[in-house]
Amino acid sequence: MQAKSSPPNFYEEYTPKMEMGIVELHYEKKEFYSIISRCMDICFSVISLPFVLLLIAVFSILIKLETPGPLIYKQERVGQYGRYFKVCKLRSMYIDAEKDGAKWAIKNDPRVTKVGKFMRRTRIDEIPQIINILRGDMTLVGPRPERPIFTAEFEEKYPGFSNRLLVKPGLTGLAQVTGGYCNSPKEKMELDLYYIENRAIKMDLLILLKTIKIVLSGHGAR
Repeated sequence: MQAKSSPPNFYEEYTPKMEMGIVELHYEKKEFYSIISRCMDICFSVISLPFVLLLIAVFSILIKLETPGPLIYKQERVGQYGRYFKVCKLRSMYIDAEKDGAKWAIKNDPRVTKVGKFMRRTRIDEIPQIINILRGDMTLVGPRPERPIFTAEFEEKYPGFSNRLLVKPGLTGLAQVTGGYCNSPKEKMELDLYYIENRAIKMDLLILLKTIKIVLSGHGAR
């Protein structure tokens, strides 16, 4: 199953065929890859900034028209080597979404607003994180940053989950273009660890192309 605009053999080449269980990670530092990746982060962020600001302005108006509350949602996440940072998102949920405590986001989440559903399908709610990329908290492609409470919970349930913190978290990642919210936390972990072990510029470009297709088509799995 492959659309004409999809990168050739994307799923065949980059979707891991893994047994359910603890994933052994063979991690190595890739200095040259890290330098090229950071250059890509800066170039992409600077070039896309005018378009990003336009989208933020448009969807800020739509958010305000539908529900009261802040336009930008800031939340603490765990970054590389366990460092905490504030991630920026366009608010996609009702303001009382976590009145009963933190909950893992699911497909067709009832806490999500009408505008929020569209933003999540197209990943538009994540675009303010361009600022996080410019700051160096995040990169374009990598494991999505998790909240401290879920990082601790999933590490206890799935030993090895914290290995995701060996690299910078990403604006998009293999798990996001291969199932998204349809994946369980364990499946996302396995995809993220596979990415960390096999990360390369070619893989990053293919994931970015797939993400752009999702944004333009609105057919995200989230």
